[in-house]
Amino acid sequence: MKKFCCLLLLSLFSYVCSASVATKLQPLLDEIWQYELSISPILATRQGIHDFDDKLADITPKALAKQDSRYHDFLKKLSQIDKAKLSRAEQISLLIQQRRLQNYVDQYRFNAHYMPLTAESGFHSGLAFLPRSSRFKNMVDYQNYLARLAQFPTYFEQQIYWMKKGLQTGFVQPKVVLQGFEDSVKAFIHDSHEDSVFYVPFKDFQDANVDSMQQQKLREHASEIITNQVFAAYQKFYDFLITDYIPNSKENIAAKSLPNGAAFYQNRSDFYTTTNMSVDDIHSLGLSEVKRIRGEMQSIVNQLEYDGDINQFIQYLRTDKKFYAQTADELIKQASYIAKKMDAKLPQLFNYLPRTPYGVEPVPKSIAPKYTTGRYISPTKDNQPGYYWVNTYALDKRPLYALTALTLHEAVPGHHLQISLSREMQDLPEVRRYTYISAFGEGWGLYSEFLGKEVGMYNDPYDEFGRLSYEMWRACRLVVDTGMHIKGWSRQRAIDFMLENTALSEHNVTTEIDRYISWPAQALSYKIGELTIKKLREQAEQALGDNFDIRTFHHAVLEHGSVPLSILEENIQNFITQQ
Repeated sequence: MKKFCCLLLLSLFSYVCSASVATKLQPLLDEIWQYELSISPILATRQGIHDFDDKLADITPKALAKQDSRYHDFLKKLSQIDKAKLSRAEQISLLIQQRRLQNYVDQYRFNAHYMPLTAESGFHSGLAFLPRSSRFKNMVDYQNYLARLAQFPTYFEQQIYWMKKGLQTGFVQPKVVLQGFEDSVKAFIHDSHEDSVFYVPFKDFQDANVDSMQQQKLREHASEIITNQVFAAYQKFYDFLITDYIPNSKENIAAKSLPNGAAFYQNRSDFYTTTNMSVDDIHSLGLSEVKRIRGEMQSIVNQLEYDGDINQFIQYLRTDKKFYAQTADELIKQASYIAKKMDAKLPQLFNYLPRTPYGVEPVPKSIAPKYTTGRYISPTKDNQPGYYWVNTYALDKRPLYALTALTLHEAVPGHHLQISLSREMQDLPEVRRYTYISAFGEGWGLYSEFLGKEVGMYNDPYDEFGRLSYEMWRACRLVVDTGMHIKGWSRQRAIDFMLENTALSEHNVTTEIDRYISWPAQALSYKIGELTIKKLREQAEQALGDNFDIRTFHHAVLEHGSVPLSILEENIQNFITQQ
């Protein structure tokens, strides 16, 4: 009896100690999240926190140095928590918080803030989401929004300051990816304030508690601010790009040519893939996948009894008008039909589905020419849906045979389903619900394209070839991204490699290659994530045999939200053991 009591006391002591550690973690996670919201006012607004709705971020040298110091302090506090005394869920939360903070520290250390744009977008286009994410219920909300617009000149000036630092140090985008980029800035400058996206909230006060006299005053104030400050800020940025930044940008496309560039690229590779794979290993993996997928593509060419080789078949797909929509509406309607068709098949694959709906819309015209072929846009308020964006620019470059794979990746069962489920997990801390880990999310998106094959979404060999072409596209990324940034590949060599091995149009290939040049290593995450999920599924199928349930497996993959691949592997091993 005495021995039993001692064991009981020891057990209770252990429990109390573990609970004590856990109670230290959650308040720290909350403190870090609140700090992030305070220095990222737009993020706060998107999360429904309206204490900073009248502010934009302060990115002055003093402010960024102070933030970096706080991040280091937070990391030190997190490192002092005994992980062994945390639950599995708490350990994951701790790891993801450390990873998120370490990324902020790394970006500041490598001076990533010197380059606040990629080939397809930048801080200037990101601000266009403000009308969609801001709250407009009363007079104060509108005044806060106008206060933000009035800060555009200061905020743009701060960004230009860092871009000038980039010019001085050589941390600058390559000239070739910036050709025509100024048009994405010019698109925000209009002859009339009424044509501005920032004026949209003043066209309809239907849901706001604002009387007619107040409405008129707000419209007048908005007209003045948009005309004299918003347009002026965009014009100054446009002039800076034309006269200074683009002419003096670098000729070399490789990340290796940046200051401390090789280390920067490896750091970005580790971050986006959540692995420590070497450049050589990633490059070799890509070449192996290209060879495998090309063999499957050849099988479809043989099945169709096409009189020509695979490259002639690809050229046929690129040039025959029957594979392309004739109008933007036709493309949007076809994407919507595919999305709705997939909606009906989701119960075959999942036990749990998100509450949040989604819509299908074209990519905004202001960014469409240099934008990727499609993207998922998360809701910014709880009364909004997510959106699957389809690029309707250059219709003759948007093949219908690839639209099913694109839709499954961006909408369901891809990004919308995965991200919405994660955000709806009320029992997780905010850092878990709102951190997007590229290898997991993009790996899931690519895996989702494959799931369409299992539920009959690819109607004919052309659609299946389109799916394989999209998988090949992601395999090629492993080759061309590492090739251009580290192995000395030219831009044209990368373009030729993509044209040789995918059925993407030349326009798509060019915009994609420029995206990889301007956003080093992000493109590596897709294929590495997908291969990991497929490997884990195969392990589960072999271990569980007849007891394997695809819906239960998918729940095990998604139930912890977005996680690093090493954590996903541990989660699935636990799932197999439990099953």
